[in-house]
Amino acid sequence: MEKINIHGVMMDNVTMDEALGFVVERLDGPGIAKIYTPNSEIMMQAQRDPALKDILNQADLLIADGAGVVLASRILRRPLKEKVSGIDLVKRILENTRTRPTSFFILGAKPGVAEKAAINIISDYPKAEIKGWHHGYFQPGEEDGIIEKINDSGAEVLLVGLGAPKQEKWIHRNASRLNCKVAMGIGGSIDVLAGTASLAPEFMRRSGLEWLFRLYKEPRRFRRMLDLPRFMMLSIRKRFGL
Repeated sequence: MEKINIHGVMMDNVTMDEALGFVVERLDGPGIAKIYTPNSEIMMQAQRDPALKDILNQADLLIADGAGVVLASRILRRPLKEKVSGIDLVKRILENTRTRPTSFFILGAKPGVAEKAAINIISDYPKAEIKGWHHGYFQPGEEDGIIEKINDSGAEVLLVGLGAPKQEKWIHRNASRLNCKVAMGIGGSIDVLAGTASLAPEFMRRSGLEWLFRLYKEPRRFRRMLDLPRFMMLSIRKRFGL
């Protein structure tokens, strides 16, 4: 896959169909595929945290979760094909179970939320087998037991919603201990699948205004969201050598 360098983070230049094709191929391939879905905030975190940037660059699939990342690629004249958001890719993987039954383990969110997500997935995608779940509020001493639970379940896909960058660092640190075929960081997608959080209206998603919807829903995110204009300014300065 073609790589696009956006401020030292090597993004995979893929469409949604190509990303799904990669996942399906890895389900029957060797080893574990690590999938991360950075948005503008995570890209800026990677500028301040070299370890995070290195982790992102060691992904087997690194896709642009936000319109801001795609816009930055265009500003830098290295355009990505399209936005491939984490929640949309998860839904495509679930839809694909109609032709290729797949098993999942859900790790993350508050206690009780992963169970709700599992119930909804089973209802909407009958050929998606949920092998198990665990909330994301665990202590370091519980990690070994959780990994054993994941491995014993035999799940092919591990959906990790611990929030960024915790989930990326967790997958990277534990990948060699996991027996699943795909481990994917999905942020707040578990809440969306559970029905405890909602996506922005489709017109806002198409227009790149998801950040405004999130800010309306969670005003406390204001400081974090300052990274969005910072990311755009960084791209403009690099484009014009300022």
